[in-house]
Amino acid sequence: LLPSILTVDSPLPAPDSDGSDFIRTSCNATLYPDLCFSTLSSFANSIHNDSNRLARLAISFTLSNTHHLLSYLQNANGDYVDHGSGSGPHHTTAAVLKDCFENLKDAVDEMRGSMKQMKEVDSMGSVQSFRFQMSNVKTWLSAALTYEYTCTDGFDDFHEDNSIKDDVCSRVDDVKKLTSNALALVNRY
Repeated sequence: LLPSILTVDSPLPAPDSDGSDFIRTSCNATLYPDLCFSTLSSFANSIHNDSNRLARLAISFTLSNTHHLLSYLQNANGDYVDHGSGSGPHHTTAAVLKDCFENLKDAVDEMRGSMKQMKEVDSMGSVQSFRFQMSNVKTWLSAALTYEYTCTDGFDDFHEDNSIKDDVCSRVDDVKKLTSNALALVNRY
């Protein structure tokens, strides 16, 4: 009789029907909470207050955006390939864009590893196994972020075409924010 009285007297809070409160609370742990919420809230119904699902979605969203950026850079680099002697401003622009492209390809590889590991995370297994798996995810996402920073660092001494520099760095900065948010959500998990 006592357990039923306790249940009546202390009801559990109503679950968030669409998961948006869960996403908002989770995103508040990131450096870019508004960006986090705006990019993930449309998936609220599929997240079901599941931290693993939310982290996987954040990684997947980041991976997709990085793929789009790679396509953009590949096209932009084609505009700057030096068809002449191999020197001059076009050569420099092409080299910086190629380096950035290669760094972002490496970032994509790290994100793919993170995504694969997140799908295999065994929260029902041993604590040691879970910690190891999550450590891998965090390491790979951190490495992806480092590659993204290395891409924009390549433009530090670049003075050939500020419009391409500003455009590419702005686009990479957007991806950096998404990666940072994904890493924060993984850390929260």
